[in-house]
Amino acid sequence: MMTENDYVITNHISAEEYMEIRKLVGFSLFPVDQAAEGLKHSSYICCLRKDNLPIAVGRIVSDQGYVVYIADVMVRPEYQRQGLGSLVVNQILDHIRSTLKPGYKIMISLMAAKGKEAFYEKYGFISRPNERFGCGMHQWIEG
Repeated sequence: MMTENDYVITNHISAEEYMEIRKLVGFSLFPVDQAAEGLKHSSYICCLRKDNLPIAVGRIVSDQGYVVYIADVMVRPEYQRQGLGSLVVNQILDHIRSTLKPGYKIMISLMAAKGKEAFYEKYGFISRPNERFGCGMHQWIEG
């Protein structure tokens, strides 16, 4: 198990590093310049680095009102099952809470990777579909 002395938390990851982790965890790939734009427009990035190598990352996209989307919580395969995904999610949730004004509410959404639903349920996320909500949906379009 890694300790806080084993890594550094930063708020930056290069597009090349980001795409490398996407490839390692089996996420969809797209051009590096497209990734750079997405990272540039992220509301918050949490990147854990060990010896300057990004080993875990997560980010949020927000409308700066009430909608926040958690995207891309990823941990390099050789560092999985060491609590780093939990650390990233906790950092993200702490950041979101720090932006709340008294009386405000924020709806946080995410799309869990297959089989990872229970991981996010530990943080209060609700699996869909259920008796109240339909299933989450998405689509990729290509130019």
